[in-house]
Amino acid sequence: MRWCPSLLLYGFLAAVNALSSSGNRLLVVLEDAAEKGLYSTLWGDLEARGYNLIFESPKNDQLSLFELGERAYDHVFLLPPKSKGFGPSLNPKNLVDFINDDGNILLALSGKSTTPSAISSLLLEFDLHLSTDRSSIAVDHFNYDTLSASQKHDVLVLDRPAKLRSDTKDYFGGEGVLAVPNASPHTLGDNSLLTPILRAPTTAYSYNPKEDAGSVEEVFATGSQLALASAMQARNSARFTLLGSVESLQNKWFSAKVKAPGGKEVETANREFAKQLTAWTFKETGVLKVGKVEHHLAKDDLTIEDLNPSIYRIKNETVFSIEISEYNYDGYTPFEVPANDALQLEFTMLSPFHRLNLQPVTKTANSTIFSTTFTVPDQHGIFSFRVNYKRPFLTNVEEKHEVTVRHFAHNEYPRSWKISGGWVWIAGLWSVIAGFLAFVVVWLYSEPTNSAEKSKKTQ
Repeated sequence: MRWCPSLLLYGFLAAVNALSSSGNRLLVVLEDAAEKGLYSTLWGDLEARGYNLIFESPKNDQLSLFELGERAYDHVFLLPPKSKGFGPSLNPKNLVDFINDDGNILLALSGKSTTPSAISSLLLEFDLHLSTDRSSIAVDHFNYDTLSASQKHDVLVLDRPAKLRSDTKDYFGGEGVLAVPNASPHTLGDNSLLTPILRAPTTAYSYNPKEDAGSVEEVFATGSQLALASAMQARNSARFTLLGSVESLQNKWFSAKVKAPGGKEVETANREFAKQLTAWTFKETGVLKVGKVEHHLAKDDLTIEDLNPSIYRIKNETVFSIEISEYNYDGYTPFEVPANDALQLEFTMLSPFHRLNLQPVTKTANSTIFSTTFTVPDQHGIFSFRVNYKRPFLTNVEEKHEVTVRHFAHNEYPRSWKISGGWVWIAGLWSVIAGFLAFVVVWLYSEPTNSAEKSKKTQ
């Protein structure tokens, strides 16, 4: 029975393992250690979900995102610095390299302090734009908290974001309202990898409190042009999230009561939204995993040797199937394609010959098997089975399997008499042969005339 303590220890370690699908090492960059207690509820929630939090100051000369050429951390949480930046170890180049190496970053800003130019340079790498003065905050005179910002109107009261797109899942929505104090707004460029999570109301605008009131007319952006939280998923599926209000993550706003003009007093849903935001950024949600990928001829007596052949013949009936799972907080679940969307298979050479919707045919405990059947086109060459599924808030699925497509062999063509359209030509051929044979027979067995014999005798 010596194995019992070790088994219990293994079960305990499995229970506290990180819920993130990409690791539990979370670097929290916080310049002022005295502010750590302001976010104690957030730290407790992250630790309860299995993260190993490492708090570091950007002034630490020993701080490095890489060690021996490998990532030293799986995720980075950057709180706004009070100095000119995060230091040389966290410059824009190193942070971009961290994302290129599959690391995830959550960057939170604050309208209370001027955003350093180093952060603006980092955001420009992702086509995210702050106001030119970098000291603006989002103000709304119609959607603000009358209890805490009755004068400045800089604590926005917003509904939680609804479903962002019809072809994506809802990772940030829910009931309740959000309190967004001192938000540093930003705008999105033309980067197709960017997606806004939380936009400002149509009555909001960007305002620099350090300037005179007369300059309010020349605002950076207004209304839904302003984003308060945005996400970018790189082509390698690494994630970067920008949150304009770090104060919305503080303890007091997790359980605060707010009241919008003309509304009633309600409790905020900031804590649940913070969980959704960190869970998506640190790959606890929206992570797709491909399992078995199979293709074979459409026949009943299928064996293991028949799976994934390297060569097909034109006009073969072919079946393709792919197994996909979605990671959801603590494990993989069957993936369901959102409404108004489709998971597609391309059978392509230089361009797709077939583009077909893959239909769910079987579900297991933690995956869904999608499949389709099609006829190989009448074209020989090197083809590819390709599944290229890229959607906002979901990691990319890109599978490519090459096969050879050949012509019919000489003994695989149907015989001429099996082709009804060839019967006319067969009949014509045999009619010529029959006519020639009849002519030969008639010619061989015909006798010469009597006049010809008499002329021979007279001569």
